[in-house]
Amino acid sequence: MAQQHTNRLIHESSPYLLQHAHNPVDWHPWGEEALEKARREDKPLLISIGYAACHWCHVMEHESFEDPELARIMNQNFVCIKVDREERPDIDQVYMTAVQLITGSGGWPLNCFALPDGRPFYGGTYFPPQQWRVVLESLARSYRDDREKVIRAAQQLSQGVADSETLLEKAADVAFTQEDLDHLFVRWKSRFDTEHGGNVGAPKFPMPASLQFLLRYHFQTQDSAALAQVELTLEKMALGGLYDGIGGGFARYSVDGQWHVPHFEKMLYDNAQLVSLYAKAFAHQPKPLYRQVVFETLAFVERELQSPQGAFYSSLDADSQGHEGAFYVWTRAEVDSLLGHDSPIFCHYYDITPEGNWEDGLSIPRVRQTLDQVAQAHQSTPQQVQDVLDRGKRVLLQARGQRPRPGLDDKILTAWNALMVKAYVDAYQTFSEDAFLEQALRGAEFIGQHMLQPDGSLLRNHKDGRSTINAFLDDYSFTIEAFIALYEATFDERWLVQAKRLAEHATEHFLDPKSGMFFYTSDRDPVVVARKMELTDNVIPASNSSMAHALHRLGQHFEDGELRRLSRQMLLNVKQYALSNGNFYANWGLLLQSQVFPGFEVAIAGPEAQEARMELQSHYLPNVLWAGASSPSELPLMRDRHTETGARIFVCQGQSCLLPTDQTAEALRMLGR
Repeated sequence: MAQQHTNRLIHESSPYLLQHAHNPVDWHPWGEEALEKARREDKPLLISIGYAACHWCHVMEHESFEDPELARIMNQNFVCIKVDREERPDIDQVYMTAVQLITGSGGWPLNCFALPDGRPFYGGTYFPPQQWRVVLESLARSYRDDREKVIRAAQQLSQGVADSETLLEKAADVAFTQEDLDHLFVRWKSRFDTEHGGNVGAPKFPMPASLQFLLRYHFQTQDSAALAQVELTLEKMALGGLYDGIGGGFARYSVDGQWHVPHFEKMLYDNAQLVSLYAKAFAHQPKPLYRQVVFETLAFVERELQSPQGAFYSSLDADSQGHEGAFYVWTRAEVDSLLGHDSPIFCHYYDITPEGNWEDGLSIPRVRQTLDQVAQAHQSTPQQVQDVLDRGKRVLLQARGQRPRPGLDDKILTAWNALMVKAYVDAYQTFSEDAFLEQALRGAEFIGQHMLQPDGSLLRNHKDGRSTINAFLDDYSFTIEAFIALYEATFDERWLVQAKRLAEHATEHFLDPKSGMFFYTSDRDPVVVARKMELTDNVIPASNSSMAHALHRLGQHFEDGELRRLSRQMLLNVKQYALSNGNFYANWGLLLQSQVFPGFEVAIAGPEAQEARMELQSHYLPNVLWAGASSPSELPLMRDRHTETGARIFVCQGQSCLLPTDQTAEALRMLGR
């Protein structure tokens, strides 16, 4: 189809940027060409940031960026730059902070106006067309007629960006205590939604690190409220519309407070972390629902997000056929025609009603009654109901596959792929499914072959056979954690050695020696307004908290006091913030638990080390570091421990070890299980 307009984005690989390549807006990708044009023509920058699966990004594109008159105003008065936030989170971080300082909130699409040197002076998120026109004309006029006021605003805002979420010095060393953990938990507990799970209010986002913290807090303290909150949230998420009961996998968040109506995009990072969470929860308490979620979600990932090389794509769009969620919702008539006599039971279980449980007669599959209740209502047995559900899901999944599909963002990001590798490792350790380990290894090998560079650095993005963009701190920290996990699940030492090399590279190029924290960007990259740090845990853990975990664990494996000291200093630096707002420092809280409750090191030596490892790791043991070898090893935890027969299990804590045993049951007893 002939296009009336084509701009510079046509040469980009990002699906999000390519979506805008035929806008009448003269979009530029972020880069020196656009910045030089702004300086040369003395025009402010209009920096518009989003991602391919973003529903409201599509809305604003259709309403404003495809409008020739609005495009004319944009082109005439600004140098317009489009940014894929997933490719360039460093740029998004700076301008999101600016918009949050201006408006008190943020989101995408993100639209920020800046001086030609990149310093922001105004911004917001979604603007309806008429309001967008007013903003464009007003800011163009201000830049032309009141330049000094604009420059002052940019100076103040840029200073705010530089100061926000940045630590300048190291905190003093103090003890970490159980009272710290209890204080964190009690303050957080007041925000629990004890009816629907998660935190009170809407929208509701899955927060995997938060639930991992609560699960481990219960393990360490036996606090029943922590476990109750985990179990409630896991059940409500899995049975609500947030979870795709037909095809598996989770949407990004629920717009309501009951997990019913999702914002339908599916992100790799959510599903990776939720697989890890449900796998750990099953190891703690083997509920069939948890197992179902893990297996179905991994099936979804392999079916719809896996590349032929074994890596994983970024996301599926919320929209198809021009409507949000159209791919996932059903009318009762559709289901009746597909399932015939099975339909009444299937629709009862999944709340698919004639009037619809959502809008316009459409239903989002969700579960509101138990298998037993549905069986009783239909004078059936629970097994008969389960058979109907299994048949129905296969039929609906096949029928759904004939619908126009949501758009796929097929770029491959190192950080998110590392999360997925870790998810497969966690699932393998819990369920001992060899296929899960094979997928983890394929994903890790992809990172090693395509993202790891000869100088020890990583690249962030892979698309169309090319790896690009110097990696950010989360690419390193998540990859290090994934490689450590792979070692602990296989005892293949190359993964542990590579993890240490990556940590050494990150420490050389990202560490701020004054504060002991890590910058988000490498010292090899140009600074955009300010060199930022990522400190707070959110839907994805902060790269600094991930790095602190990685250094702590590497320090244990290699008996490296300097790595452990670095990790401890990072935790000291954020302690005061974590104690007052634990939900947004949950990954830090997990590290705090490791400091308060010193864990165990388990070393397994001998030709049957793998068999012993599999038996032990199927249990929920979040306070154990695993090492092992079937042949002699020079790793510190394995040195001089080899045996020629069976498996010898060494359980150690601190600087002392118990007598070795060749019985996994005895080892579990030593570990308090």
